[in-house]
Amino acid sequence: MTPLAAALLGVVAGLALGVLIAWRSLRSREGEVQATDLARQRLQAVVDNLHAVVVVLEPDATVAVSSRFARTAGLVRSTRLSSEEVAVAATRVSQSGQPAALEVELTRALGGQPVQLALHLTPLARGALLVTGEDRSADLRFTETRRDFVANITHELKTPIGAIMLLSEAIEAASDDPEAVRGFVGRLQSENSRLNELVSHILALSRLQSEDPMLAADPVDIDAVVAASLQRCRAQAAASNIHLATGGEPGLRVLGDAAQLETAVTNLVQNAVAYSEPGARVVVSARADGADCVEVKVSDNGIGITEADLERIFERFYRVDPGRSRANGGTGLGLSIVKHVAAAHGGEVSAWSRPGQGSTFTLKLPQYAPERETA
Repeated sequence: MTPLAAALLGVVAGLALGVLIAWRSLRSREGEVQATDLARQRLQAVVDNLHAVVVVLEPDATVAVSSRFARTAGLVRSTRLSSEEVAVAATRVSQSGQPAALEVELTRALGGQPVQLALHLTPLARGALLVTGEDRSADLRFTETRRDFVANITHELKTPIGAIMLLSEAIEAASDDPEAVRGFVGRLQSENSRLNELVSHILALSRLQSEDPMLAADPVDIDAVVAASLQRCRAQAAASNIHLATGGEPGLRVLGDAAQLETAVTNLVQNAVAYSEPGARVVVSARADGADCVEVKVSDNGIGITEADLERIFERFYRVDPGRSRANGGTGLGLSIVKHVAAAHGGEVSAWSRPGQGSTFTLKLPQYAPERETA
């Protein structure tokens, strides 16, 4: 448990104990029912605002007070602990008077992924018990993701680095053949560019995972984002003889980080260009989806994506066509970056595709409405 969480939960424990004693004392007096309810409501209001497990148990194991997080995490159902393991540990602590700690995995009350809780059980006066804890699910997922990410990075970096080493040796061996040297140098520059792009994408993804764009969010003009993204992709599109076009509804705005959103749209356009045949058309359009959301769509009539690949395209380093991706300098991180940008802005990204018909990627973001801020 972090020092801040420990200090916060210590305050809650003291408050819980004081209010519980007052509550039980008041309950023993006639005519004090309203005061008892008020004390309970105040304690409930305090713990409900904590993103942590806080549960106060009566001597008969009935839940007197519980935080909202404890309920949504699935630890408390109605007036009882839902976990048999925690209930048994609570009984043991009540009987021995000795605090205990344990970790449990629970199913969330509202569904979704299981939650991993680190719990601390502390005996209180008169047989009551305080259960506190924190959610370790994100930490565990981060550790697992970091391990996989490092393994993938190691694998991906080996290819261009190995190619650069071999080409350097080839250049040295062909020092008396200027034509061969020029060919090797061209390939060396290509591998160097690929390595540079890979490192840039890795750094960009790392920043996205450590920064919250909504902490210093500004209104962002979607027209400007689309225009800047297309400008960054024109050279790549021209080299492949692919036409870029825009459409949709002008004047839309979202709240967030303009640079991150431009990066996301640019990655979608670059991806569409890379997987389209010469002479194809890539269209970027924006429209309001009702009054709450803005949709930015990037559509192409390229080679398309199979249903099996669609399920994995937003994974890090996943490539639909590794050979084509490498030929176009793809890193396998572009769509993963788009997914992180969308999530960080409270939105989502989705894809539709049919082999031979093309693909449409949709970036959906909350629409900026100034009147909501002043309401």
